[in-house]
Amino acid sequence: MSAVLPPHAGHHPDHAHDHHDDHHHTPTGWRRWVFATNHKDIGTLYLLFSFTMLMVGGVLALMIRAELFQPGLQLVNPELFNQLTTMHGLIMVFGAIMPAFVGFANWMIPLQIGASDMAFARMNNFSFWLLIPAAIMLVGSFFMPGGAPAAGWTLYAPLTLQMGPSMDSSIFAMHIMGASSIMGAINIIVTILNMRAPGMTLMKMPMFCWTWLITAYLLIAVMPVLAGAITMTLTDRHFGTSFFNPAGGGDPVMYQHIFWFFGHPEVYIMILPAFGIVSQVVPAFARKRLFGYASMVYATSAIAILSFIVWAHHMFTTGMPVTGQLFFMYATMLIAVPTAVKIFNWIATMWRGSMTFETPMLFAVGFIFVFTIGGFTGIIPAVAPIDTQIQDTYYIVAHFHYVLVAGSLFALFSGYYYWAPKWTGVMYSETRGRIHFWWSIISFNITFFPMHFLGLAGMPRRYADYPMQFADFNMIASIGAFFFGFAQVYFFLFVVLPAMRGQGEKAPQKPWEGAEGLEWEVPSPAPFHTYETPPKLDATATRVIG
Repeated sequence: MSAVLPPHAGHHPDHAHDHHDDHHHTPTGWRRWVFATNHKDIGTLYLLFSFTMLMVGGVLALMIRAELFQPGLQLVNPELFNQLTTMHGLIMVFGAIMPAFVGFANWMIPLQIGASDMAFARMNNFSFWLLIPAAIMLVGSFFMPGGAPAAGWTLYAPLTLQMGPSMDSSIFAMHIMGASSIMGAINIIVTILNMRAPGMTLMKMPMFCWTWLITAYLLIAVMPVLAGAITMTLTDRHFGTSFFNPAGGGDPVMYQHIFWFFGHPEVYIMILPAFGIVSQVVPAFARKRLFGYASMVYATSAIAILSFIVWAHHMFTTGMPVTGQLFFMYATMLIAVPTAVKIFNWIATMWRGSMTFETPMLFAVGFIFVFTIGGFTGIIPAVAPIDTQIQDTYYIVAHFHYVLVAGSLFALFSGYYYWAPKWTGVMYSETRGRIHFWWSIISFNITFFPMHFLGLAGMPRRYADYPMQFADFNMIASIGAFFFGFAQVYFFLFVVLPAMRGQGEKAPQKPWEGAEGLEWEVPSPAPFHTYETPPKLDATATRVIG
């Protein structure tokens, strides 16, 4: 059976006078982007926005590390330091990582399931453009009276009740970003459930689509919880309520419960799509089918369900009764099981495969290695007696950066190198990709590994100053952070920009020998409109049959 394109997969000159003509027209100029309803254009907008926010959040991170380069106060006062740590967290979580994965979803899900576009094209446009004013309000809070919020990215009461007007603008910004996330999630769910090509059953879908389907349900479940928590904060600040104000009979610990009931599923919202990307890349470069596909789907579902019952492991030091500590301790350890299933399946996929290590595979293997370290360091604070020693120290900072940077970010890089030839129509420079990988993974470990030792030695997080005994590891971490930051600037200037300009050798329709899936059945670059008539699939639902 030959793999051929379905009718109307791209722009055909001989259709110039038929009734499809208006669909084939590609808009140009600023209108193409402002009024974009094409899933590929909106995916590109999301990715550019998220990279911009990554750079903004990265600058804040480098200001933090510059201050911590030596003991004593060098560059910023403690108030500004707390603003930097708060805004770095909010911008990276809500502005960089989440929109990047939504960008991947927009680009890849319709291509992977044989759909012509996302289900709600105009809502897709709206959900992106909501992010722009939200980001401006969030970043602009630095220029408001009193400066940006300085309560930590978790926005704990009672600090939030004492902040200046920037707290209100940040709450508004997060409401808008939450609305954008919910609309994006609804769009993804409806697209996947209703617009798959005939013959593509749910259990034949690519893993990336599965992980995003489950992530979208998580988003719909928990974003309203965050909205509730920050709205209660807002009414405490301005409308005389006392949800979290002890002076009026409120309880600041209640805020922590509500926030982390959102916050822990949020962690998995940022890692499950990463699992999906790695589950696409590893089989392609091992030249084998993914080992244990069904168990991967069930493990992803199990992680999502368990994420709702582990939230209070962030709160072992709040005076929780021992029974509660035991429950959350065991539930947290239980979540390691489905995660380990995934890692086992990736390794089993690579086992005795014909592996090659192009840049997407380097980032995927790097992800598995470093994310596993992050997983192990997470089991340690799951033990309540140990957690009371390392709570709010740099050990926790090290742990979640291993999960979020070496986890989410490395998977995003892997996905970019894997699919960018399909997006841009040109191959990236393999040499530059490898430089980006080795530069990133080495500088990442130099930055964050010493933080484990700082935390175990007792250095608290979010402090602008520290005693002399922490100086050496902080200096190493700060040097590593600057190298890591410059690696991402290198990535944009020497990998992304040339591809956007069309510089490089032309990408074939299927640049990776072992890649499977419908996205490799359309030309490179992917035509503006694909699959105007649903493709006919072979028995595996990974190829189009003529």
